[in-house]
Amino acid sequence: MISAPTTLDELPNPIEESGEARLRDGHGRAITDLRLSVTDRCNYRCVYCRTGTDGAQYDDLPLADYVRMVRLFVSLGIEKIRFTGGEPLLRQGLAELIREVAEMRPRFSDGMLDLALTTNGHLLEQMAVPLKAAGLQRITVSMDAVDAETMTRITRVPGSYERVLAGIRAAGEAGLGPVKVNCVLLRGFNDSQIEAFAEFSRAEDVIVRFIEFMPLEEPSAEENDRRWSPERVVGMDEIIARLERVRPLRALAANHESETARRFTFDDGRGEIGIIAPVTHPFCGHCSRIRVTSDGKLRTCLFSQSDHDLAGRMARGASDDELRQWIRGVVERKEARHHIGEPGFLKPSRSMVHIGG
Repeated sequence: MISAPTTLDELPNPIEESGEARLRDGHGRAITDLRLSVTDRCNYRCVYCRTGTDGAQYDDLPLADYVRMVRLFVSLGIEKIRFTGGEPLLRQGLAELIREVAEMRPRFSDGMLDLALTTNGHLLEQMAVPLKAAGLQRITVSMDAVDAETMTRITRVPGSYERVLAGIRAAGEAGLGPVKVNCVLLRGFNDSQIEAFAEFSRAEDVIVRFIEFMPLEEPSAEENDRRWSPERVVGMDEIIARLERVRPLRALAANHESETARRFTFDDGRGEIGIIAPVTHPFCGHCSRIRVTSDGKLRTCLFSQSDHDLAGRMARGASDDELRQWIRGVVERKEARHHIGEPGFLKPSRSMVHIGG
């Protein structure tokens, strides 16, 4: 177990640096977004996910360690933090962690940090109000079907569709909207849901985002139908064509340069669709993201072949200044892009759920 202060109140205040530039990688990209995984555990057993059969593989850290890490990254210019897992709503003390982070302020801009969370939504109905009160601003729900039978088949948890739908509605009512609903499309698996998700966006007033299937998992032999190949990818152009059959689409402007989704609404302005297309339309050139796993490893890309032991350095007594210098050196070597579909491509050294979504 990694040693840490016993309470969050024992943590030092952020150390102000003077005269240092914003955190950038070796390609000149400003690094402003942090994905922080707070647990490796999950309460779903989704058929396409390694946690569904193997369970959690890595330890969680004390909350105080995550707070110290976030303080370091904020002092270097991080302005957006997304709490992930596993399933982050399983983590005891999550609201307290969010409350501590919400009190921090960006170093290079005015205002507040942008705090979001990605969840499978199963526990969201009960937690939406406490999360909002703690300072969370936005919620993304991972949801791969909009009918009960298909959802149960995917999650292997009876009643999951009803629980997730209730969570989505509770999040909107709590002020965490517009809620984003992410769906990873696999041809022959759940691509029949595209039109239904379009209607879901319009009916529930949520932002539905379709994500192209990426080579992140290594399925078991009995799940070979979910092994990645270019033929299993439902690409952005096909998704757009399918959506146009529901109603004509109208493109929306990006919210910011590093946004991953191409945004659309329908001709009557009801409903919003995002398409995240890392395979057919890569967006690495504007990447502003880094990730920290639940066991405290810093990763500079979702497809990194290695991770960097931030928690270990903390446990060995490194000072904040030493850690900031080390972080800068790691981020300097951030990958220029992924190489999906190219000769010699290698899957990341961890599966998605063990990296943090």
